[in-house]
Amino acid sequence: MADKIKETSFEKAIARLEEIVKELEDGRLPLESALVLFEEGVKLSRICEGYLEAAEQKISILLEDEKGGVTIKEVNSLPSPGGGKNFEF
Repeated sequence: MADKIKETSFEKAIARLEEIVKELEDGRLPLESALVLFEEGVKLSRICEGYLEAAEQKISILLEDEKGGVTIKEVNSLPSPGGGKNFEF
């Protein structure tokens, strides 16, 4: 499952996090099951954070210009979220 989580898209990770939150908020799960879901949620939140950091870096690169203009700098890849594949732009 760990490899499957690492290759999850941002949208799928957010959707799964929402499901996990609903299940945990329901309060009907046994403690062990709740802990397993919590662990999955932490992993997914880290992946989402990685996607957001990569997007922020790309935006910074696109907007970075010493004269205040918008320029596009050539970037082959940015760090990948959750240790998965690098993003190609």
